[in-house]
Parts: sequence; C-alpha cells; structure tokens
Amino acid sequence: MEQLKKWFRNNWSTAILAILFIVLLVNPDAKAWLMRQVASTGLLNSSISEPKVQETTPYNNFTLKDESGKLMNVSDLKGKVVFINFWASWCPPCRAEFPSVQKFYEKYKSNSNIVFLTVNLDDDSATGIAYLKQKGFTVPFITSAGNIPKEIYDGSLPTTVVLDKKGTIRLRHTGVADYSKDSFYADIDALLK
Repeated sequence: MEQLKKWFRNNWSTAILAILFIVLLVNPDAKAWLMRQVASTGLLNSSISEPKVQETTPYNNFTLKDESGKLMNVSDLKGKVVFINFWASWCPPCRAEFPSVQKFYEKYKSNSNIVFLTVNLDDDSATGIAYLKQKGFTVPFITSAGNIPKEIYDGSLPTTVVLDKKGTIRLRHTGVADYSKDSFYADIDALLK
C-alpha cells in the first residue's frame, strides 16, 4: 500500500490522465463532449457542394414516420430544402453534434422552405424520445417506415444529407460535424434562394 501511495505522489498527472481516459471510455456524454470540442474547431465540417450530374435522390420508396405516427414520403418534399440527420441515442458522435443540430433547427424552424428530418435509428423509439426530452432538444422526432436508400444512408452514424429544392443531394457527411457555424448557414441560405 505504501508503494502505491509513493507511486501516486510521483505520477499524479499520469494517474489523472488514466482516470480521465477511463471516464471517456465508459461515459457516452463525456465522449460526446470531447467530440463536440473537436468539431467546434471546424476541422470536421463539411460544406454544400455544387450539384453533380444525375445525383437525384431515389425518393420513390423513402417513407418516414413522425412521432404521432403520420407517414410522409420524402418525394413529397421537392420544392423545399431538406436536412436529414440519421442518429441514435447510444451514438457518442451523434450526441456530440446534436447541440449544433438543435441550434440550426432553432434558427430555421420558422422558415417554411426548409424541412428537418432528424431520423432516429434506435432499436426502441422510446429510447430516442427519452434522450431528446432529457437533453431538452426540440427537433422533430422521425423514424424510418421502410427501407432507406443506400445513396442517402449507408449504415454509418451520424450521417447528414442536405437535399436542394430539386431533390439533388448537395451534402452527404458521415461522422460528427458542427451545423451551427455561420459558413453552414450561408450555404443553407444560398440553397433557400
């Protein structure tokens, strides 16, 4: 026991780093906080691209369901900018970017020319709903009502897709990003014109 105390006195900084590392390994909110700090630097941000030839989304069978059970088909949203974010409550990168998604939503929620589809992929939707309520997020709670086209979602969380008014994919980003940056807002404003 005496040797352990002596080691700790001589290596206190290593011990603290080890404890912090263990906390980051086991606590999803701690992981999310660290990822959010990295994302806020702008290193992980993506931007809206110019449309590519024939990059129209295969909407025909892409149906979603809102929290009340109302079905919607993404093809019915042509003429609007569509922000789609695939997330799960257990996913630390999703947790990391969700405050920026919420800020983005708050800024544009009153604009009728943009639609927010925050698609929860938890096995049990009650878990996703509970997470949003616990954290105070007010983004729409959406789930998939069928197959999701692979052009939009390939299985990686989080994935964000932005469709322009013609239904063309203008952004497809996998991994954590910060959607509360002025540069992203400027890109969205350009699509809304």
